[in-house]
Amino acid sequence: MMDDVACPVLSNITLQDSYHKIIFDAPHIAASAKPGQFVHVEVDDTTEHVLRRPFSICDADAETGHLTLIYKVVGEGTAKLAKKPAGETCRILGPLGTAYQYKDDVFPVIAAGGFGSVSTMFLAKKTPRPGIIFMGARSKHDVLLVEEYRKLGWQVEIATDDGSEGFHGLITTLLLNHTNDFPAETKIFGCGPAPMLYALIKTVAPLKFPCDVSMEQHMGCGVGACFACVIKVKDPTSPDGWRYSRSCKEGVVYPSTEVYCG
Repeated sequence: MMDDVACPVLSNITLQDSYHKIIFDAPHIAASAKPGQFVHVEVDDTTEHVLRRPFSICDADAETGHLTLIYKVVGEGTAKLAKKPAGETCRILGPLGTAYQYKDDVFPVIAAGGFGSVSTMFLAKKTPRPGIIFMGARSKHDVLLVEEYRKLGWQVEIATDDGSEGFHGLITTLLLNHTNDFPAETKIFGCGPAPMLYALIKTVAPLKFPCDVSMEQHMGCGVGACFACVIKVKDPTSPDGWRYSRSCKEGVVYPSTEVYCG
């Protein structure tokens, strides 16, 4: 069920550098949200910032009604959001998109590039058992929520582009180095920048483990009307073998076998 409601800000703090955490009182959204889904936030009600901003749901607590988002200040919209004090409200549309699929017996393995560890925190809290998360980032300053995952019992493996923390190299290489640790009931969940996700899809294909990927894109409307967030998915009925899919509506989570990587 999707709601469009005015949600009061409960807290809005700086986590590290330009990363912030905001918590809203959003009981209707929190009650129905599932891991992998996102919300569309109206930063203000003026004509200055007309389009809403999409944010992955970091956490949603049905009991308290709290909706947690973590974001990075990268432009005027997020800079304005960072100045929102407790007590002010934002209109939030959501939850939107499809969710990660998992069964009770699955052993979860997360491949989270960049901001992906934020998007998969809700998943880590909901899976019946803890697993392994592979975090990829440019440097140690961009690694997020390590201790939060460890408190949930997850094994955390880190890869950085500059070697400032953990493995010096690609997250896909790090994941391959650990495949002998994966039991037969493993399922892989990916979230991160598009190039990393396409590399992940190609990496896991020979492993025969099922895999869901969150194909987050720049969005306009967030409800499938504007076609700004399309990706290519496989379509055997098409002459080219693919068709466009609206990631905000038919995604954002797709089985990796459905995503066209050609």
